[in-house]
Amino acid sequence: MPPHYKSAGPASFLRRRRCFGVLPHYRPLLHVSAVTTPPASPAATPAKPGAAPASRSWSRRLRIIDLVRPHWKPLSIAVVAVIGETLADVLDPWPIKIVVDNILKSKPLTGILGRIVTGTFGQGPHAVLNFAVAAVAVVAVIGAVSAYFEKYLTTSVSQWVGHDLRLTLYHHIQRLSLEEHDKTRTGDLITRVTTDIEVIQDFIDSALLGILIDLLTMLGMAGVMFYLNWRFTLIALSVMPVLFLVVFRYTRRIKKASRAVRKKEGDLLSIVAEVLGSIRVVKAFAREDYEEKRFEVESLANVDAGMQARTLKARLAPVVELIVAVGTCLVLGYGARLAVAGTLSPGVLIVFLLYLGKMYKPMRDLSKMTDTASKAMVGYERIQEVLGIESVVCDLPGARPAPKFTGRIEFRNVSFGYAADTPILTDVSFKIEAGQVAGIVGPSGAGKTSIVSLIPRFYDPVSGEVVIEGTDIRKYQLRSLRDQISFVLQDTLLFNTTVWQNIAYGKPGASPDEIKRAAELANASEFIDAMPDGYDTMVGERGVTLSGGQRQRIAIARAVIRDTPILILDEPTAGLDAGSEKTVMEALDKLMKGRTSVVIAHRLGTIRHADVIFVVKDTGLSERGTHEELMALNGVYAELFRIQTPEESATPA
Repeated sequence: MPPHYKSAGPASFLRRRRCFGVLPHYRPLLHVSAVTTPPASPAATPAKPGAAPASRSWSRRLRIIDLVRPHWKPLSIAVVAVIGETLADVLDPWPIKIVVDNILKSKPLTGILGRIVTGTFGQGPHAVLNFAVAAVAVVAVIGAVSAYFEKYLTTSVSQWVGHDLRLTLYHHIQRLSLEEHDKTRTGDLITRVTTDIEVIQDFIDSALLGILIDLLTMLGMAGVMFYLNWRFTLIALSVMPVLFLVVFRYTRRIKKASRAVRKKEGDLLSIVAEVLGSIRVVKAFAREDYEEKRFEVESLANVDAGMQARTLKARLAPVVELIVAVGTCLVLGYGARLAVAGTLSPGVLIVFLLYLGKMYKPMRDLSKMTDTASKAMVGYERIQEVLGIESVVCDLPGARPAPKFTGRIEFRNVSFGYAADTPILTDVSFKIEAGQVAGIVGPSGAGKTSIVSLIPRFYDPVSGEVVIEGTDIRKYQLRSLRDQISFVLQDTLLFNTTVWQNIAYGKPGASPDEIKRAAELANASEFIDAMPDGYDTMVGERGVTLSGGQRQRIAIARAVIRDTPILILDEPTAGLDAGSEKTVMEALDKLMKGRTSVVIAHRLGTIRHADVIFVVKDTGLSERGTHEELMALNGVYAELFRIQTPEESATPA
């Protein structure tokens, strides 16, 4: 049996990292501001006077400054390193100018620089040469050290920003209601949590301070060039307005194309997630060829969108090169004439040409960064779209922790529908007393699952109230409400981890003894002990290595260990053979003792001993009572029971 199980969620992980001094903070990156507009969904507002007050609408906006503000210390050091890089770039051509003008042309050094050279290296051409050589080495060291710290710090910041973004986005997705998840494709959400955050990391890593370096380098070089010869500088910079105009136009088009690419990637990933999650159905119906063709169509659409974006990027690079070549021709032609005329020294001309090459390089880099920046902007906008989704099921203002439930549940005139124009339940009212077993039966699509989904507030009713212990459940905090409800569902979901971790999922702090006891009560300990690794056996994704009955008994053990006063069973024996059903029903009988149990049943024999049975039909309750009362009524329930058990129904009482 494994050691004591404890949940090691993101919060505890972050606390450990913060204690070690690696992560200076963790807090939600959402900028939250209250807006006093009424809630968008009528489900958020109770229909009757005296119920919970209207929910506020919360506006969530993640700002760029929120991403980098916590990392201002390393970014400040990185900015100092950027200044060092810029200084190295600006000073880099000057040793060559000194060699050409002051050694080859025998022009003496004057001013402060001359005094520094004379005081440090002595007098004469060799002293000037030694100074030039030393200057080259010093400039190179400054540039190398600055580049290292700038790259190291920006990479570190980009990784932590990506980490914070992932936690913030995942936190928000986890707290969206089922209604929002029903409307969103899983693959698209995965793309936003992974790819969209990666492109933002790439932007911070390679472009955020890179843009600053390029801008400072251009400004520094332009300032020196204006100081040397302002007319010559104007000619050199004459192509810049055209260059920036071209880059600006292409940036907008590239951003639009990048958004289309990202959408297609989300669609493609959604298909992969959908098919892999339903691979048994695909195999059962031999639809591999169909799914391959469907994937091929989406992949080709993705290729088409990618080619359109790549075409725009491919056009931008040669256009920039041509504009830069025009500027270089102007400088070279005009500068050479000034040098021949003697109005410009060869050293100054060389500085101009070197500066021009260095200045046009940032221009080229900026044009290339448009791709990275466009992808980051698209990723940022897509993340904002998710963070902007308001959950219609959330804690209302003034919600309080739920008291310890006895299990008394009541529906008061509840109406509900997944779509506004398609009602599922209409004016449904009933009461379940504490400790009762209540069965819910009816034709498929009548609203049975909708009823049990309203009890834990997976959805909110359009009108009416769901009441537990005499209080509208919307007045309770969601977590405190759901902590007192356990579930055993028809589609048993197990995680790709060990048996004991799947059981302990219902109670993260459970001890080994509690886990083993829950397995025994669920009639699961026998087959678990027979496994090669016992409770440490990996069950595989979705529990594929176990039989249906074994999966269901582990799910029952997961519900047992929670020890809650309310239990919801959604056809827990569906698809099981007679032997497995008998074992599972014995485990359920133990689980339901002393608890309020709401059971959805298609096999009516499993609920014939329920305290009360509700028959759902035509968006409402058509019958209610015990099995004997409903059989005597000779209505819908009696007809369904006779269909399922013709031999027993034909025998006289």
